[in-house]
Amino acid sequence: MTSKIDHHSAIPLHAQVEQILRDLIHEPDYSGGKFLPNEVDLAKRLGISRNTVRQATNKLVHEGLIVRKKGIGTKVADMKTVTTRLDSWLSFTQEMNEKGILFQNIDISVEWVEPPDEVAEFFNISKEKLVLKMDRLRGMEEGPIVYFTSYFHPRIGLKGTEDFSKPLYHTLEEDYHTVVSLSKEEIRAMVADKPIAKKLKINSGDPILFRKRFVYDPGKRPVEFNVGYYNAERFTYSIEIERAKK
Repeated sequence: MTSKIDHHSAIPLHAQVEQILRDLIHEPDYSGGKFLPNEVDLAKRLGISRNTVRQATNKLVHEGLIVRKKGIGTKVADMKTVTTRLDSWLSFTQEMNEKGILFQNIDISVEWVEPPDEVAEFFNISKEKLVLKMDRLRGMEEGPIVYFTSYFHPRIGLKGTEDFSKPLYHTLEEDYHTVVSLSKEEIRAMVADKPIAKKLKINSGDPILFRKRFVYDPGKRPVEFNVGYYNAERFTYSIEIERAKK
């Protein structure tokens, strides 16, 4: 490790350590299972406090990038299991990119459909009003992990010919001036039926994580109705809650 801390930089020390660690975990030795330098050694090498190092490592632990075991050490997390957090919200592509996980679009399809009852009610439109529906199967080299179905409010103006392999919310903002700012989510466990099991390449009846997302713009107007089916063995939701101060 040759990285150094710039004590004269405007970038906070913990943020500099965080970047050093992000670079380290992509090195072949560490991604291959070698333990990362312990916090005491790292603090000495960089000339900073252990608390600063701990702040940076905590961030990567919470993101699911590294795993810390007391009395053993810290290692790069097994990337065959994907962890996402609920205390911040990005598009799925943006979040995976930040983690350095190369997700693939295995299949994308779009069509104009009459909205299901729940979608029509959320959008406050008639069931005769056609909406754009997008199905996306996404995963890694090892296989599919999540199957998404999204419905978009007709107000947005999507044509169905867009490049949906790009980050979705970036496309909405840049091309259609639609900014998403609020997501309300419902999450529950369920078992995979035959169609979902076939898409995720698991057995019918296997456990999956089901997530329903209601997306709004800054004016609290509905933008997207999205459901996701996650392979429960390959995906984890991580929740961080800070106790309110009295």
